[in-house]
Formats: sequence, C-alpha cells, structure tokens
Amino acid sequence: MKPLSIIKIEKEDLEKQANNSINALMNNKLLIICYCLLLISSLHTAYAQNDVPIANAKEYTLGDIKVIGNTSYNEQTIIAFTGLKKGEKLYIPGDRLSNVIQKLWDLGLFSDINFYVSKIENNTAQLELEIVEVPELNKTVVKGIKKPKKQAAFIKEHKLKKGTKVTENFIATTKSGIVNKYKEKGFFNTDVDIQTVNIKDTTTGEKPKVNLILNLDKGQKVKISKLNIEGNEVFSDGKIRRKMKTKRKNFLRFWKRSKYTAEEFKESKKKVVDFYKSKGYRDARFTKDSIYKIDDKNIGLDLAIEEGDKYYFGDISFLGNSVYTDQQLRMVLGIDKGDVYNGVLLDKKIADNTKPDAEDLTNLYQNNGYLFSQINAVETKIYNDTIDFEIRIQEGKIAYFDNITVKGNDRTHDRVIYRNLRTRPGQKYSKQDVVRTIRELGQLGFFDAEQLSPEFKNVNPQAGTLDLEYSVVESGASQIELQGGYGGGGFVGTLGLSLNNFSLRGIFDKDSYKPLPMGDGQSLSLRAQASSYYQTYSLTFSEPWLGGKKPIRLTTSFSHTNRYYYDFYNRDTDRSRRFLITGGSVGVAKRLTVPDDYFTLSAAISYQHYKMENYQIGLFNFPEGTSNNLALTIGLSRDNTYTNPIYPMGGSKFSITAKLTPPYSMFNDVDYAGLADDPNYQDKDGNPDLAKIDQKKYNWLEYYKIKFNGDWYTNLFAKLVLRSSVEYGFLGSYNKDRGVPPFERFLLGGDGLSNFTLDGTENIRLRGYRNNTLIPRDREVTSSASYNDGATIYNKYSLELRYPITLKPTASIYTLVFAEGGSTFDSFKDFNPFELNRSAGFGIRIFMPAFGLLGIDFGYGFDPIPGTNSGANGWETHFIIGQQF
Repeated sequence: MKPLSIIKIEKEDLEKQANNSINALMNNKLLIICYCLLLISSLHTAYAQNDVPIANAKEYTLGDIKVIGNTSYNEQTIIAFTGLKKGEKLYIPGDRLSNVIQKLWDLGLFSDINFYVSKIENNTAQLELEIVEVPELNKTVVKGIKKPKKQAAFIKEHKLKKGTKVTENFIATTKSGIVNKYKEKGFFNTDVDIQTVNIKDTTTGEKPKVNLILNLDKGQKVKISKLNIEGNEVFSDGKIRRKMKTKRKNFLRFWKRSKYTAEEFKESKKKVVDFYKSKGYRDARFTKDSIYKIDDKNIGLDLAIEEGDKYYFGDISFLGNSVYTDQQLRMVLGIDKGDVYNGVLLDKKIADNTKPDAEDLTNLYQNNGYLFSQINAVETKIYNDTIDFEIRIQEGKIAYFDNITVKGNDRTHDRVIYRNLRTRPGQKYSKQDVVRTIRELGQLGFFDAEQLSPEFKNVNPQAGTLDLEYSVVESGASQIELQGGYGGGGFVGTLGLSLNNFSLRGIFDKDSYKPLPMGDGQSLSLRAQASSYYQTYSLTFSEPWLGGKKPIRLTTSFSHTNRYYYDFYNRDTDRSRRFLITGGSVGVAKRLTVPDDYFTLSAAISYQHYKMENYQIGLFNFPEGTSNNLALTIGLSRDNTYTNPIYPMGGSKFSITAKLTPPYSMFNDVDYAGLADDPNYQDKDGNPDLAKIDQKKYNWLEYYKIKFNGDWYTNLFAKLVLRSSVEYGFLGSYNKDRGVPPFERFLLGGDGLSNFTLDGTENIRLRGYRNNTLIPRDREVTSSASYNDGATIYNKYSLELRYPITLKPTASIYTLVFAEGGSTFDSFKDFNPFELNRSAGFGIRIFMPAFGLLGIDFGYGFDPIPGTNSGANGWETHFIIGQQF
C-alpha cells in the first residue's frame, strides 16, 4: 500500500532549503526583521525540545522507524545509535534529523543516507531510514607489476588490505598516494587507474564487497637536464655539483643527465650544507629548491644558497667532567682555538653515529661504563667571526650488566655463543665490548652477520643496571663443497663436505642427528679433489676451544695425493710417471692479549712422505725413491675485519708464517759438496751418480719458508669497499751446498684454484693469465720440464673494488673490479718488487650457505707469458666454485 505522503530528507536537501530561505529573506529587509522575530520564537520553543525547525518545518510526534536499504547491521542497533525514540516531538525538516544524518555520515560506514516520511496519521509521522553501506575491499589486483612478491609489497605499502572500506575518498587518496610515491622515486609520469567490481558475498548475504582493479603505468624516470645554482660566491658551481654527485649513479652530474629521486636530492643538499659547515660557514642553507617539469622525460632544478659568514673556533671549555681532565678530553676532541669552524667535525667528535667504535667523547665515556652520560656542545658566545663553545657533560652513574641473554639460536649450543661474548653479568658496561662481540659472532660464520643486533632491556639509570640480549639468526654453517675451475691444467674439481658447526661428541647421540650432529662450533672437512694430473683426498678437524675454557684452536689433518707428471707448456699428462704423497699435521693457535687481542699465535708440526715412481723433473735426478718432510710452522696473525666474513666492511688482516725443518746438515756430518767425489755416490765408471746424490740430499728435506699476507678493507662510502692486498713468499736453505729442495715452491698465475696439499708447492692466484705459467722472466726455458719447476720467491699486489647487490642470508652477491700484478724469481739477486706481470678485470661473487662461494672473473693480462715472444696475454676467464678470496 502506498504511503499517504512521502517526504525525502537528505543532508544536502536540508542545507539547500535553509540557504534558499535565507537568500529570499535577504532581498526584503522587512521580511528579514519578521524572520528574525519568528526565528527567535522558534528557537525558544525548539530549545526546550532540543530541535530547530528548518524552512517550512512542522512539528510531529515520532511514530515507528524502519531501516531499509543495503546494510549488514542490525536494525535495532542502527535505530538506537540515532537516538530517536518513538513518541518524541521533532520538526520535519529539522535540525534533529540533520544531526542524525551527520552522525551517521561521520561513521564512514555508509555511502548514502536518506530519511523518508512513509505515513502521517493524527500528526504522528512514521519514518524510513534508508542507508547504503560502504562496500568492503575483497581483494586487489595490481596490473603493471609482474612479480607476485612485489605485488604483495605494493598492496601492503598502500594499505590495500582486505576488509578496508572502499569510499570515493579512499580511492582518491590511494591514487594520489601512489602517484606521489612514484614521483619521489623519479617517475613524474605515473598513471594510475582504479576500478571497482561489485561482488556478492555468499557467506554473509548482505554485506557489499568489491574487488579493486588497479592499473599502474609508472612510466620512465625523469632525468635532470638543467641544474641552476645561485647565491654561491665562495665555492663554484662545479665544486657544489661534485659534492652533490657523491650519491650513487653520479647524482646531479652536470656533464651527463642523471635520474632523479627525492631521497637522493635531499641527501645531496645535506652534503652541500655539511660541506659548507666543514669549511667554516656555519649558517649556510638552501633558500630555494624548486623542481619544474621541462617535458615528459626531463626536469630542471633551481637551487639558491645563502652562504653566510666564515667562522672560527674560539675558547672551548668543559663543564661537568670529573672522570676525565680537561686535557684528556681536549686530546680526544682534537679541536683548538683559532681552527676554522667545522660543525660536522665537532658533531663527530662529540658522537660519531657513522662509526660504532669511533674515537669520540661519547665512546670515551661509554667504553668506561658511563652508558647514561650525555654530552652536548653549546655555543656560549659569538663575537665578530669567532664562536666560543662549552662542552656540557652529564656523566651519570656507572652502568653494569645485569642479565646477558641470547635468542634465536636453534642449532648452535648456548655455551658456544656465551664463550665468545665479551660482556658478562656484573661487568662494567663497555660499548667497545658490545661492538667487538657483534663482530666476533659474525666472524664465526654460524649466523647471518647482517642481522646480528644487541638489544638493551630493563635499563635503569637510577640503579645503574641494564640487561643485554643478543639476537642471532642461524645461517647455513655447513657446505656441500662443489669447487671447480678451468685453467692451464684443464678442469680442477672438488667434491667435499664441510661442517663448520660440527659436534664431535654428538656422534654417539642419536638424537643429535638433524641430519648430522651440530652445534659445538667444531669444523670437519672431507674433500676429494681431482684434475687431469692429480687426485688428492683429505680429512681436517678443528676444535676452536680446546678444553672448552680458553680460545685455543686445535687443528689436525690427514691427506693423500696421487700426482702424475704434467707438462704445463704442452698440456699433456704422462700417467706412467707418478708421485705419491701421504702426510698429516697437528697444530694449535692461541689468541693473544699483547699487543692487543686481535693477534693470534699459531704453531703446527707436519710430516709428509714422498714416493717417486718413474717421476723425474728438472729439479732433482732420482726418478725412483722416497723423501721425507718434517717441519714446524710458526705463524703470527692479526684480524680485526668486521662484521661479515663474506663481505668485510672494514678492518684489516695480515699473517706472517715461517715453516722450518730441522737443520740436519748441522749434525749429520755429511759433506754435501763432496758427494760427487765419494765412491759410494759414483757409478761403475767413476762418474757422479746424480740419482744417488739427490736421494741423499733430499732424503730428509731441509729448508725454511717465509710468507707474508696482508689485506686492508676500506669502506669508501655506502657499502662500496676497497680491498688492498700484498703478498710475499721466500724459500731458502740453511746449507748452500745442499741447496733449496725441489718441493715447497711457488707457482704463479691463473685462478689459484688448485691450491692443494701436494709437495707443499703453492699456487698463487693472478688473474689474466693461465694457471702456473708466470715463471721467472730471467729463467731460460730449455725444456718443458723446467717450465713448471716453480720459483723460490714471489711477490703480488692487488686492488679490488667491491659493491654488494644483496647481503641476504639466502644468497650474498657482490660485484668487483680488480687490478693486480705479481712476479716470481729464482734468487734474491734477481728480485725486483716492481717487475710485475700486470692484469685487470672484473667479476662477480655469489655466496650460498649450502655451496660456498661461486664466481667468475674476466681478467686481461697486459704482459706476455715469460718464455714466449707473444704480446699481451689478453683475456682469460676464471671460474670459481667454493673458493673464498
């Protein structure tokens, strides 16, 4: 049945009717006066009823209220929320209904709200409240982003989660937010189209839902084609641009257009201001930094700089210090009266946030327990061009560690971690110890070095205590070793299993096999390596904490090698000539405290037994026979690199080793110079029997071998790292008549991959040349055999610039460019450290926990291979699998 009268009341209608009435009355002053009198009378009446009539409103008694429209909310709940009650008096249209509509609108749950008068009887009005509920977001489909992970990140970033109310304002705000976000990244032409598709919710029936179809076309990045700088008088445009281009991608290059991002633009401006402050211009600032669009591909930047005056440091005094004297603090500060004002340096000397172990005042206090100390530099007086400063210090209480905990280790045993911590409960707080602990936990190789983080808890400045929790993330400490490379000797491959967090005592505990007993920090390596001319098998075990109480590393190893004669010059293997090597070693290494605790002293005893079967090379003359090599190796090393062993960001490491055999010739009473005249070492014709002589000389090897390796890592900016390295090696003899043995020599060139334990010969990597081809330049190549004898001296220098693509625990990837050079020599009289075989090139490294380091290098050798008449060696490709350098 139709209602007798229907009056539709909307928020807009109420406002429109009121405005029309006011406009009409304004045209007649008399009517305005009358209207005011009527309005005052109406307001007086309505005030008592909490309602105000609008236009030609009439007062009614409220009857029944019915809720209609598309909504999933309970009808009685909505009516109760309106506050309208049956039987009360109200005006239609009136302020009361208008406020109800506004109240419902403010909820943000509805897209349309209407009041209808469905029936009037005996001055009683029955109302219908029509509401249309705002639809909820069901799912979002992003077109323009292909990868699912990036789509998910996009949806999360822009808060397009399921259940969100999809209003017109939400759509407009989302579109604007996406456009602005991409604009900040340099995409000024981003186009976003958002469509909604209504769907029926079969679970609730009534609740409206929509799918969002988002079409994204981010376009191309704009480039900076114009850069105008004004206001600078002290420094040229070029100098300012050079400071701004320190960002990656050579940001703001004036000779080449650069891509724009808002973040890099902000960072570049900060670098310019910091540059001014470092030169004394304390008040330097940008007064304008406008960006304007030239076309769809290019933008321009207008910058204006206000340089200000140049200032100098005046008197610098200290206030509040009792632990350190003014003189001690002044030495750390390193700033004197009369120095050019340098705000950047002053901030860093107070607290350098870029280096956790920087030499600044804050670390001076925090390394001595004063965690709660506060240090501020305050300008106390400015006169002419001079600024006086007061360094105000609040020392606070000495802080002590209360509880030290570790979380996140589900494989490594607690005791393995705790023994490597430099912080202990009850110990005085030291920032240096916390930083050092993080570095050393990262160097263990058991955890993701990029996610190691200390967290202070329950910090109590009044009591002077705090708890410290180290959060670790386990990474793959074990590797299936698949190592390979191709060089002058053909393919060299390794198959092995390296367990870098092994547990020896877990071997007899069946519950420890997950799948192998792990967690005690021990190392166990099983390897088999082979090429066209040798096979070697080895077993190595290492315990880093012998006895479990002190950092004394015990290492034992065993190896067996079967080597065939190989002609490197002609690349030919003769399997009828064989060299068998069996040996083992045991060694210990102890961390020192003097000069500092980055030093390690090591000692090892090794023994090798050599057996020749029709194996003769140019260095000795007994093709059949045996030889023994008993040696003591003593080493001193220092390693303070940090924090990630795969990609060190700073620090250095070096080692010097001496491998020594007993000086047998001092006590065996053998005249090696006269062996040729001894009848026991002559053939039947009275001629020297060279095979017997060499067998006597080399029955027990006698030599000393000195090596030095040094690596320095310099963080240039961001995560760009320069690795500089130098290597030297020398093999000598105690007795010149006995001479240098034919083993333990150095082979230079190639990928250094076949650095196996054979006769002690070491393969030194020098990219850009084939393996083992860089013989001494002065050596006369009379035969293919002498070509690969090895040298007694070598030197090598290398520069490598590294930049990481990602350092995630699943895979660490970095690129590199390198330049290196090296040479070998037969004696000191020929030694020239600047006579080098030079090369340069580029490469990439990928570290995966299960397989170790993978990589490839492309090296160009600038010099010819010694012994040949060719020109530059040219390009060589070196494949690296499993080898770290």
